[in-house]
Amino acid sequence: MTGTTRTSADLDPRRRRTLYRSWHRGTREMDLIMGRFADAEIGTLTEEELDDFELLIEVPDRDLFRWITDEVEAPSNYDTPVYRRMKAFHQHGAPVDL
Repeated sequence: MTGTTRTSADLDPRRRRTLYRSWHRGTREMDLIMGRFADAEIGTLTEEELDDFELLIEVPDRDLFRWITDEVEAPSNYDTPVYRRMKAFHQHGAPVDL
């Protein structure tokens, strides 16, 4: 996967910007984590959830990656339902076929 698979044509400007920023974070690993979640969920996030997701976008890649991989516990102000939803989105109970 090299980038977004979702069109932004049906999104409002804020969601378009958030989708773009999700795929252009700085490290490829975080592009894939944030971007794939955004592709799947950006259209259904409420305004409050979008606020929380935008806060996660501001977190440095290294810190967020460590939270997602359970290397370090996420601070309580970032441990929101959106964060937990994104984390669950990327958890697999079985090996992933490539």
